[in-house]
Amino acid sequence: MSDAGAAAPPAAILELRAIEKRYGTDKNPVPVLRGISLRVDAGEYVAIVGPSGSGKSTLLNILGCLDRPSGGSYFLAGDDVARMDDRSLSRVRNTRIGFVFQSFHLIPHLTVAENVELPLFYARVPRSQRRAKALEVLDKVGLSHRLKHVPNELSGGECQRTAIARALTTEPTMLLADEPTGNLDSVNSKAILQVLRDLHASGRTIVMITHDRDIAQNAPRRVALRDGLVETDSGKPAIGSAT
Repeated sequence: MSDAGAAAPPAAILELRAIEKRYGTDKNPVPVLRGISLRVDAGEYVAIVGPSGSGKSTLLNILGCLDRPSGGSYFLAGDDVARMDDRSLSRVRNTRIGFVFQSFHLIPHLTVAENVELPLFYARVPRSQRRAKALEVLDKVGLSHRLKHVPNELSGGECQRTAIARALTTEPTMLLADEPTGNLDSVNSKAILQVLRDLHASGRTIVMITHDRDIAQNAPRRVALRDGLVETDSGKPAIGSAT
């Protein structure tokens, strides 16, 4: 029987192959990541969870192209970003990865709309196009009524929704969320997690880093780190996992 009518397999958005990260000197290396292999396909929502010292912050920096691995390969939408020069990595960070941080990183004197437009300003997108895109993404996160407010006039949840909207303006390949509910109360945490679920339902690829296993349960797929290795992936033992 022909497979001509079969659906094409999903494309890999990120693929880590035996990623290692060491600090210290060549004579006294301190291994933090010890050979992590992981694939995330287009449209997946994955939570990477682990206790302090598991390597998740180091892995976050590599996934976000903020640091380079000591060994292994990192492919983002098919491109080996581990081998890119600094200028190319900066372009990847600005256009292909949407960052959502625990502490929001909003500019205090800019309005909600201006904060959301900022990545497009740096990309030299014309003002009218910037504003149109800001309105579009703010509507997606339920903040179209707060355009002219500045961050200190917003709740914590509204600040994080603004940060998510800002991350979406460049239509990134991947949304990378670092402890996105870490500074929020339970009510606002639930609201932000619902926003992420809605974005996933619309086809967004999301990778969330968290230490909280309850928060991680909101993602359909969960990858647990321990001692610089993948311990489990969606509850099943991973090949080459920590023992």
